[in-house]
Amino acid sequence: MPHRIAVLALDGLLPFELGIPQRIFGLSRGSGPRDEGRKLYEVVTCSVRPPGPVRTDADFTITVQRGPETLATADTVVIPASYELGPVYTEGRLTDELAAAFAHIRPGTRMVSICTGSYVLAAAGYLDGRPATTHWSSADHFQQLFPEVRVDPDVLFIDDGDVLTSAGVAAGIDLCLHIVRRDHGTAVANDVARRTVVPPHRDGGQAQYIQRPVPETQSATTTSARTWALGRLERPILLRDMAQQESMSVRTFTRRFREEVGVSPVQWLTRQRVERARQLLESTDLSIDQVARDAGFGTPTSLRQHLQAALGVSPTVYRRTFRAGKA
Repeated sequence: MPHRIAVLALDGLLPFELGIPQRIFGLSRGSGPRDEGRKLYEVVTCSVRPPGPVRTDADFTITVQRGPETLATADTVVIPASYELGPVYTEGRLTDELAAAFAHIRPGTRMVSICTGSYVLAAAGYLDGRPATTHWSSADHFQQLFPEVRVDPDVLFIDDGDVLTSAGVAAGIDLCLHIVRRDHGTAVANDVARRTVVPPHRDGGQAQYIQRPVPETQSATTTSARTWALGRLERPILLRDMAQQESMSVRTFTRRFREEVGVSPVQWLTRQRVERARQLLESTDLSIDQVARDAGFGTPTSLRQHLQAALGVSPTVYRRTFRAGKA
């Protein structure tokens, strides 16, 4: 049976965020020989009340056809943001309705929040002693309200195993794609990203807030350098080589790159090489030595160190995990 995801629709919800799980998980299809084209997730929406209308922050309501008992059937529960959290937001406690709804959730269910949905997880005790994030503009208030939570206000999302939290809006897309990638591998996640027309991967540790995310009018960008680098990841790439692609000094290029991408060129290159290594480990039978060379790490030791730092596993364990899932 497909993995069942229940999305909890609360009054004051943001329609965009409510639709993210349906879009990302709903498009996920199997790619292995035994599950080609198979629907990998069943996504259902439920309310804390019996079926009926739920207010949004827009000029319309939605009709939710399932009540809180649906949470008892979920393998994963997703809580999008809401602007009407009441005592959850002001006092850090669940309403009676929410508490009754959460009582349906089975132990071991994976819990996910998008944006300020993290307040609900924290009020329910799921984040006690754990790392978590939320929208950067709410991070200080969130930390003050829930001092037992280890809040990181600077990242796009945090994966803490069975509890995952994300920053606002688009970061919810990143988190859902990350979950698909974690569950079923890079190929499935990339296919969903292509059909959704979004970047296939933004690392969870990437900064939420880039000071100047859109270059000034008529100013040069670093797009050509990134395209050039992606075409030669297996070769040595020096910072000055990337700067030359844009006819900039190294200093100007580095500053502009960080303004546009949110990380340094070296950090970006490492992330792209980790992503290339993941794809090769999942989709080919190349030796670990060859994967290290083709991804641009040069040696298996370097590959192992970077994969361990990024994913917490060795290349061999990563391949065994995801190749086994496709057998």
